Amino acid sequence: MQWLLSLASRIDALNRRVGHAVAWATLAMVLIAAGNAVARYAGRSLGVNLSSNTLLEAQWYLFSVVFLLGAAWTLADDAHVRVDVLYGRLSKRKQAVIDAAGAVLFLLPFCAFALWVGFPAVQQSWSILEASPDPGGLPRYPIKAAMLVGFGLLGLQGVSQAIHAGAKALGIEEAADEDSGEEGSA
Repeated sequence: MQWLLSLASRIDALNRRVGHAVAWATLAMVLIAAGNAVARYAGRSLGVNLSSNTLLEAQWYLFSVVFLLGAAWTLADDAHVRVDVLYGRLSKRKQAVIDAAGAVLFLLPFCAFALWVGFPAVQQSWSILEASPDPGGLPRYPIKAAMLVGFGLLGLQGVSQAIHAGAKALGIEEAADEDSGEEGSA
């Protein structure tokens, strides 16, 4: 079980590193959006079009990257939305059983399905080097590939969550955390 917990920790670290890197895309997205808005209004005042399809699509692509590649980091840090009607009243062990079951029965199959369904579309997009039909638009195939990377990272994080939750349900992870002098965290 120790090697599984080590694997889960490495997955957590990977997704946190990716998440921290992708967080900077949020700043770029906001700057592009603000710049495009200023250009649009300045262009109206000057009677010329200063807005750009390239910038509009870059903004949407960055939003997609933040959402797709940041989802696993959100899950790793337990910052995702949770419907907590009864969950918060349960013992830590029962919560861990629910978390493990949710990861194994719902999250992992969903990620596998998304990868299975998405792969042919991404493959087709790369084979033709799909581009935006709009003038000045960006290539579409890289952002479609980000979809597969995002669901791959989310699936990996689901494996990590299942391992951590299983260890907690069995009472292994809390014991390991107490031995090292740390408080329990997944």
